[in-house]
Amino acid sequence: MEPADFVEPEIAVTAAITAAICSPGARKAMRKGLVYGIAGVLTAGDVVTSFARSMRQGVEQTGNGKAAATAVKEEAAQPSKKAEIKAVEPEAAEPQRKTTKKKSTGGKSA
Repeated sequence: MEPADFVEPEIAVTAAITAAICSPGARKAMRKGLVYGIAGVLTAGDVVTSFARSMRQGVEQTGNGKAAATAVKEEAAQPSKKAEIKAVEPEAAEPQRKTTKKKSTGGKSA
């Protein structure tokens, strides 16, 4: 092979790849870059997912707020509905247990 052959792109790329495969330092750098690259992609995916989730919650809350405001406006327009409020009967309460404090004997506790 002549030195002029290394100027051609195909041969230069092949020589660079061969040198990277044979060099332990280059393999370590590629491995580290691959690990950081994948970590970056996973982190970006988490950020996008979190943003989409918060946007969805905001839209749902805004939708519920509009529905509640509409309901309040409808109730204000029809005051007769407020007059139909029924009294709620209190449920039978369970008897409460009486608790007593135990007297201490003055000794050390175990």
